[in-house]
Amino acid sequence: MRAAVITRPGAVEIATVDDPAPGPRQVVVKVSACGLCGTDLHILQGEFAPKLPIIPGHEFAGEVVAAGTAVTELPVGARVAVDPSLYCFECHYCRIGRNNLCERWAAIGVTDPGGAAEFVAVPVANCTVLPETVRTEDAALIEPLSCAVRGYDILRARLASRVLIYGAGTMGLMMLQLAKATGAARVDVVDINAERLSTAGQLGCSAAAASADELDRPRHGWDLVIDATGNARAIQDALGRVGKGGTYLQFGVADYAARATIEPYKIYNQEITITGSMAVLHSFERAADLFATGVIDPEIFISDRLPLAAFPDAISRFRTGIGRKIQIQPGLATA
Repeated sequence: MRAAVITRPGAVEIATVDDPAPGPRQVVVKVSACGLCGTDLHILQGEFAPKLPIIPGHEFAGEVVAAGTAVTELPVGARVAVDPSLYCFECHYCRIGRNNLCERWAAIGVTDPGGAAEFVAVPVANCTVLPETVRTEDAALIEPLSCAVRGYDILRARLASRVLIYGAGTMGLMMLQLAKATGAARVDVVDINAERLSTAGQLGCSAAAASADELDRPRHGWDLVIDATGNARAIQDALGRVGKGGTYLQFGVADYAARATIEPYKIYNQEITITGSMAVLHSFERAADLFATGVIDPEIFISDRLPLAAFPDAISRFRTGIGRKIQIQPGLATA
């Protein structure tokens, strides 16, 4: 089969690799669509993945075309979205239900061959069957939505909260949609990309600006401040925008070397909570249910649908901030 392969830091190519074969409790999925994510950029620059080469792609959906000998619950032909999380279920954190903090954490497309390929083998337990109302290629959005759902599990958002989101890429826009769905009184968005700010406005944010200084600051700050950029400068600015009794969520994936300073007295004196949200935890199937209700519109979120051969170019486009969610669809013919 054909697949995108990150061969070494900074290098990705389209190669012919062996077709995957399912283990006893695995299925082989023919990939309909695979989304690009900031994590893919980190892997490309030599972070996260413990070893290279690796086939990236952890946001994907497709059709089951083969099943292992011990698979009885999922037939060939089923359309599925795949949770990429791979846990050991044995370590301390798995045993207390914090599987996303697994001491042997792994993931399809990060440590194991991923969905930027024609086919991928996955555990049957990681597959969520899609309803007929959901197009298979659109369902690749369920994985990032499940991360956003996990973020709101951490936030425990209250009705009428005032929310400030840094970043109007796919994840920031999903957090915007969930903030509205959970009853936020106001949702403001900051991004330096004018096109993305326009999309945030289209999706109904209260205000969108290139700097939080341009927004109407509520009282002493916002109740919930969410970074969806991973950018150190944005993070530093965002930390200073949290109001009394408010919460800051580090949702964007920052570089290992990124640093920000905090004011311990302010955290104490104003009872500010600083927290993070890591990947997926008990949120994938709920995200699939939300997706089926139309909580996000794929036609707005997906800006590019490209063939597998365009993966290197898609990475370049994504890095420069062009578009919103860029998808690779292995079944698309190369122009």
